Amino acid sequence: MVSKRSQVDPFIVMDVMDAARRAEDAGKSIIHMEVGQPGTGAPSGAMDALSNALRESSLGYTVALGLPALRHRIARLYGDWYDVDLNPERVVITPGSSGGFILAFTALFDTGDRVGIGAPGYPSYRQILRALDLEPVDFPTSAENRLQPVAEDLAELNLKGLMVASPANPSGTMLDRSALSTLIDATAAQGAHFISDEIYHGIEYEAKAVTALEISDDAYVINSFSKYFSMTGWRVGWMVVPEDHVRVLERLAQNMFICAPHASQIAALAAMECEEELQANLSVYAENRRLMLEGLPAAGFTDIAPPDGAFYVYADVSAHTNDSRAFAAEILNQAGVAVTPGLDFDPMRGATTLRFSYARSTEDIREGLARLKRFMAQRQRG
Repeated sequence: MVSKRSQVDPFIVMDVMDAARRAEDAGKSIIHMEVGQPGTGAPSGAMDALSNALRESSLGYTVALGLPALRHRIARLYGDWYDVDLNPERVVITPGSSGGFILAFTALFDTGDRVGIGAPGYPSYRQILRALDLEPVDFPTSAENRLQPVAEDLAELNLKGLMVASPANPSGTMLDRSALSTLIDATAAQGAHFISDEIYHGIEYEAKAVTALEISDDAYVINSFSKYFSMTGWRVGWMVVPEDHVRVLERLAQNMFICAPHASQIAALAAMECEEELQANLSVYAENRRLMLEGLPAAGFTDIAPPDGAFYVYADVSAHTNDSRAFAAEILNQAGVAVTPGLDFDPMRGATTLRFSYARSTEDIREGLARLKRFMAQRQRG
């Protein structure tokens, strides 16, 4: 017998990833558009720094809040990117953004508290909340609002917290300063906590993403080295919290995680100095985005929200299916392209949506789009 809290749904994209791996093991060529993982590895400077550290010292526990040098460097990033003067004492290093969500939800909410999530949204928010005996409250966002929550959506939800991502997963859409400010104010008016997932900051195309810290010192901000810094497997991220919450987070982190991996923190600190390499990665994503916005409609996926950031396109495929999971399996088996069913992101409407990731190489994106176009043409003829 296992606990009721453990009865969370699977992360469907990981199931798709596993099915793609099995197909590859059987000798089939697969183009990966399912997982939000950069095709590049950690920056070369990060690898060099870790190599030096391994030769020169043994790597053990760090303090629970993270290496002071890394916390200070992250604080400086907020000055460089957003002109925010951030006290480095407010920065908490975490084992990935997932560790940040666990710490935030544990620090802010009590059993049964209701936390709002605009759908479509990152599925693990919902499952982590459930595992902590909290109540995720999914509410639909609209195409008119570019699949982002607005203040009017919060009316009568009786929330203790709101989880928002900009750029968002799966849509890649962003909130501008006015929209974000209005949402933060509406959350505060309910006496609720605002949590800003900023993991895709740095991956923007036409306008810079706005951090919640430009607007409020009361928001919790969660970020990671996984996306812009191309360090998914290293499992290192950070939080920024109000000054009077730091000791609370420190006690929780000490007991839950001890610390983020020391090796990953060393690499992360060095990665922050690799701007030329990171911007080159961004140029690849920009070209991939251009190809996707041309190639997906040409293949028959015409109902999409053009992404402002991140590396996803979210498509309404109701013209083609009412079972996105079966449709994704058909695309994988027949076209050799792995894509993610929208059920991961929107339990209410996800049966008619797909997410396409363009985080891999441009060569892969070109090939994947060609395969999708052939597949859809053959399907239409059939």
